[in-house]
Amino acid sequence: MGLMTALRFNMTNTADPGGAHGDRYAAALDMAAFADERGFTGISCEEHHLAETGWLPSPLVLAAALAGRTTRVHITINALLITLYDPVRLAEDIAVLDNISQGRFSFVAGMGYRPEEYAAVDKDWTQRGKLMDRCIEVMLKAWSEDSFEYNSQIVNVTPKPHSRPRPFFFIGGMSAAAARRAARFGLPFAPPMAIPDVEALYREECTKNGHRSLVYRPENGSTVTLLSHDPEAAWTAYGCYVMNEAAEYSAWKRPGVRRPNEMVAESIDHLRRLRHVEILTPGDLIAQIRCGRREVVMNPLIGGLPLEAGWASLRLLGDEVLPSLESDPGNQKERETSTLSGSAR
Repeated sequence: MGLMTALRFNMTNTADPGGAHGDRYAAALDMAAFADERGFTGISCEEHHLAETGWLPSPLVLAAALAGRTTRVHITINALLITLYDPVRLAEDIAVLDNISQGRFSFVAGMGYRPEEYAAVDKDWTQRGKLMDRCIEVMLKAWSEDSFEYNSQIVNVTPKPHSRPRPFFFIGGMSAAAARRAARFGLPFAPPMAIPDVEALYREECTKNGHRSLVYRPENGSTVTLLSHDPEAAWTAYGCYVMNEAAEYSAWKRPGVRRPNEMVAESIDHLRRLRHVEILTPGDLIAQIRCGRREVVMNPLIGGLPLEAGWASLRLLGDEVLPSLESDPGNQKERETSTLSGSAR
């Protein structure tokens, strides 16, 4: 399998609900164009609501803008909280986005874990499982060629997606219920971290339901990578921005909910030891990739990171690391094989 390089845009800023975000969204689009030109694999968006840091609440809007600025890179939302939407309207929006991107869009369907997000859009938190099932059922029917009954009316959702028979998506989650749901619908499963018991249950349930199983999870447990020729100086200058995002995420911790990078960082030094975010030199990253690392995820706008610092990190990846790997004959051959395999799928 070839190297996967991705940008993560969750659009977190400093913890100021009244803060300015316009320049950062503009930078995200410019960074996406840069990544597309440099041959990055993907760009990932997320969804959270009512966040002090401005954590992205409208991932479909951003994904459409990213699609308009790129031509090759894959665009995904991980996760799209489908239970917070009207199912027919969501199916329409995804179909339009899939057409805009010419099939370069996919998503992980999730339900979230914060009751306040449900209250904000007048959805019943206690019915989230039923809302999830209903939304999946409606989307699958909406993207088919046939009309179907919805709220006592016969509807035929248009336009149909570019991708046939439907846009590609996973069921996300960290629970046995999520694994069973994915298996029941015959859909791929995407836990955000390694959860062996849940993954085993998913595969067992797929076999019972007569479906093939497919599990994807991050290689390194959702670690975000930044690059600098002087990581120590970078942590000193920019560790506070990394901490902005980590602190808000930690505040959302709920009993009984398993999440990646769950441990609360008590200080920037503690955060470094947890390795939720790493700052490497280009040489260190190149060495890791040549020793078998297969995924690099960069969030160049993390927690309000100054734009010039984000661009510096991104350019080191796009203009220094990737060209060095392309000059490696063994890695080039592997990347070509991966591309051919993907085309044949």
